[in-house]
Amino acid sequence: MGATGDFPGSVCQACATEGPGVRARGRISLMAVLCDACWNRAANDLAADEGATAAPRPDPDPEDTAWIEPPPCRACGAEVRVLPTNYDRWIVLATVELPAKDVPPRFRWRLVHGQDGAVVVRVRGIEPALGDPVVPDHRMLCPAQEAAAPP
Repeated sequence: MGATGDFPGSVCQACATEGPGVRARGRISLMAVLCDACWNRAANDLAADEGATAAPRPDPDPEDTAWIEPPPCRACGAEVRVLPTNYDRWIVLATVELPAKDVPPRFRWRLVHGQDGAVVVRVRGIEPALGDPVVPDHRMLCPAQEAAAPP
């Protein structure tokens, strides 16, 4: 899960253990060389911080010829996209892109096409231009989330 490749003889960058579970981690770019336990801890912490706590979508049945519709938000019923992050956790995003100026920094994501399909990465570090398109986290647009948020 989350492995980009095995590095025989590699050492976990967090706990310094060696073994077959130590791998380069990240779906589209190398994030770190970690063992399974340290990877899960780091990815879960990052997911909690970024709001990437959605369950992955089930794999479609190859025999099924029905159109796959975007799932609805459980709270408001709007269509959403459930996509994997670079660190193998899933997030619920809006189905539209908006200019960066209209989306608060904590809700900005970008869609990146990698070897395994579409992956989303959080926009951080370099501030995007005001007109650059970003995909907002659905929590920003969900009327049910706004109603539940503290004043």
